[in-house]
Amino acid sequence: MRRVLPLMIALITLFTLSVQAQYTPRDGANRFGIVEGFWMPELICELGVGWERIIFDWAQHQPTGPDDWYTLNVDDRWLKAANDCGREVVAIVKNTPAWATDGLPGAGVPRGLDLPIDDPANLWANFMRRAAAYYAPRGVHRFIILNEPDIELGTFGFEFEGDLEQYYRLLKVSYLAAKQGNPTAVIHLAGTTYWHDANKGERLYMDRLLERIAQDPDAAESGYYFDVYSLHIYFRTETIPQLVQIARDLLTRHGMGDKAIWINEFNASPNRDPAWPVERPQFQVTPDQQASFIVQASALALASGVERMAVYKLWDQNLPPGAESFGLLVPDTQVPRPAFYAYQSVIEHLSGVTSAGLAASDRVDAVRIDHQDGRQTWVVWAKTEQTAEISIAATGDKAYLIDSIGGMQVIRPQAGRYGLTLSGAICDEQDGCAIGGRPLMLVQASATSDLVEIRGDQTIPLTVGTVYPYSIR
Repeated sequence: MRRVLPLMIALITLFTLSVQAQYTPRDGANRFGIVEGFWMPELICELGVGWERIIFDWAQHQPTGPDDWYTLNVDDRWLKAANDCGREVVAIVKNTPAWATDGLPGAGVPRGLDLPIDDPANLWANFMRRAAAYYAPRGVHRFIILNEPDIELGTFGFEFEGDLEQYYRLLKVSYLAAKQGNPTAVIHLAGTTYWHDANKGERLYMDRLLERIAQDPDAAESGYYFDVYSLHIYFRTETIPQLVQIARDLLTRHGMGDKAIWINEFNASPNRDPAWPVERPQFQVTPDQQASFIVQASALALASGVERMAVYKLWDQNLPPGAESFGLLVPDTQVPRPAFYAYQSVIEHLSGVTSAGLAASDRVDAVRIDHQDGRQTWVVWAKTEQTAEISIAATGDKAYLIDSIGGMQVIRPQAGRYGLTLSGAICDEQDGCAIGGRPLMLVQASATSDLVEIRGDQTIPLTVGTVYPYSIR
């Protein structure tokens, strides 16, 4: 496996359960994350992600009552390993213990939500305050509040039986209580499915939630009780900019347009993997297509102004044969799929971004990215079954051409330009061209660089639209 460029991190004090560590602040250069990478600390370090999402299970922290505090479900060794590798841990908090709800264990609404946050009977407030305080010196400052609360009982993926009003109250309590435990705590909205409402023709859960938050007269002075809007996006490359724009429009409409947008989960699970075949009625995806999706989705997320994004997930542990696998590793053998190397290449070549924008035609997508170190990268692919020809202006006497799994070659311009052939996508009648053809990355010195598509005798300029600036914090 290739070695990625090492991240520079400060030395930290070794800690145990009784000794707190000093943690390295993150600079924001690496925006790419993974869900649950802690299973394989050496491999995830080689992958090179900048952040990781881990479940912080309330029922495991406090299984029998409010005086419990068991933290082995988020082992301090995982947190130290993440910090040692320059990786921020982001908590997703969920799973109500049976003693704390009058509803279903795990999915039930916590008892006492309507009480003041300083009332001992507000059980959720007590947990969030304590978790924020306990994990702050261990490097955890970000908390995602539940997962997909828009899915109701009886539907696959159901996790929360409360209605929208109860989720709003849970979010508000989370924000206020966590800030008491750690004033630098950052609260993320739960990721939602989008399609659960859209396919039924219903008004989006997040639209209704943001409206409810805005109706609270005290919300504005408390940052509307959240800092980051979360998205989950799967399978269709083109839905990345579409769903991000919908989220941005919703935030703007409700007076919250300054909020960051993260994609907490993205992937296209490869059911056509010979090493792990899965039967399903829709989205027939090969391992090669999964790798293409990872590159395309990462580039489109940057071109849409997404602050951070994460692949779901590193590894599907304990799957029975035939169960759907999203992992970058084959479930039983843990062998890296092509998508692992694709994401490693994305992290290596698309980090340190200072601006990004999308240029597109009906056949080609092209994302232009400028980097802090003076590089400029074009990420390009065909959107249809047809092979596409493009030409990119040279900014120097050579460039680096990188394929979908990180293979690299040096190329030289002809008459001041680079000509590239983009392979067509794999398409079908049911899903169309859900994932584009194999992407290429062309890296050269940063300067003014145009791109054109060539169709026979026609030359079609592709103009970059909105350019999103990024800061390195």
